[in-house]
Amino acid sequence: MAGICCGVVEGETSTPIASSSLRRRSSDLFPLKYIADMAVPSSDGSSWKRQKLDSHPQSRECENTVQNCESNLTIDKNEEQNKESKGYDEVVIVSEVPTLDSTETKLGYEVEVEECPKYGVTSVCGRRRDMEDAVSVYPSFCSKNSNTENQNQNQNQIQDQKRFHFIGVYDGHGCSHVATMCKERLHGIVKEEIEKIQENLDWKSTMEQCFDLMDKEVERRTHTKDTPSCRCELHTPHSDAVGSTAVTAVLTPEKIVVANCGDSRAVLCRNGVAIPLSSDHKPDRPDELIRVEAAGGRVIYWDGARVLGVLAMSRAIGDNYLKPYVISEPEVTVTERSEEDECLILASDGLWDVVSNDTACGVVRMCLKAQQKAVSPPGSPGSYMAAEGSDKACSDASILLTKLALARHSSDNVSVVVVDLRRDH
Repeated sequence: MAGICCGVVEGETSTPIASSSLRRRSSDLFPLKYIADMAVPSSDGSSWKRQKLDSHPQSRECENTVQNCESNLTIDKNEEQNKESKGYDEVVIVSEVPTLDSTETKLGYEVEVEECPKYGVTSVCGRRRDMEDAVSVYPSFCSKNSNTENQNQNQNQIQDQKRFHFIGVYDGHGCSHVATMCKERLHGIVKEEIEKIQENLDWKSTMEQCFDLMDKEVERRTHTKDTPSCRCELHTPHSDAVGSTAVTAVLTPEKIVVANCGDSRAVLCRNGVAIPLSSDHKPDRPDELIRVEAAGGRVIYWDGARVLGVLAMSRAIGDNYLKPYVISEPEVTVTERSEEDECLILASDGLWDVVSNDTACGVVRMCLKAQQKAVSPPGSPGSYMAAEGSDKACSDASILLTKLALARHSSDNVSVVVVDLRRDH
């Protein structure tokens, strides 16, 4: 596919495929609604995590997987616009974005509220038989209030309200139900832990505690059959051979807090430079290899490095049968936000196996700049579209990254979240 991504990636080729000879597979529908009760996509089970192969099944051209998906924003809080997706009927990408005012008035207080960041999400099954990825996006999932300032008894009290935003990408293996549980519950656990702490919030210990609670909840629900209905129950009702990676980001007005457990990844683009905010937990990573062997386990090279020759990652939520070699403790990074921040990318390894950090950031920056040029100048007719432009750019970027991964023959599910961090757009 020459010229994909408008020149960012050149020279990609794909073999024409006679799609009539093989049955087409339908990719899963992922409607992402920004409300507390998010829609949960149904997924079937599949085999354990497999090493990505250089070869790929010639089932269809990557162009036919994702095409011309368009999403519209809500411009007014009292008015909704219908979302439309045009193109190939196997993939539908739907996104709904709330609009938030920069100020609110509550109980006589003037409350300063950070505007919700714009973002785009794309998640497709790709060349896998089943969809085991899950994505969660919860704008303003919790808030923290600073001290109230009383300048004069006759004046209104001013209270700063800091809203936190939660993003998570989960890549399941063995089945989809652990990734689904993480999607449903992890943000709630993080919210509960944050609200318990009144001051001096230690993000590292807080996120480690949240992942540990999530891992224990997965174990409890698995053994009490309190799990989402899935095909793996027909074979192993109390299977411990199911797990999921988890990479999450909590955006605050001042910080980007990333917690990673597994081989999904978060990358920050700052002033044109790709900065990884997480490190993949592969069994042959030197420090992970030492940790696994110190716990009494072994890393066996069977179609790639695997813990006990089974799992191709050394950290995950779930996978009780591989403990203590595979642990759920995340690595946490806290990054101060800067005016030079452009975007944040969270994605499953279906993208990162075939696309570098620099290339991914280049695709997103291209989309953001292209949309910025297309927006009308302030004061001109139609200038209200500036708010919509940022989200459409993020959506276009996530779609292009997905198409690029499929063009490079990624054999895994591909899930991508792109967040616009620019504060001057």
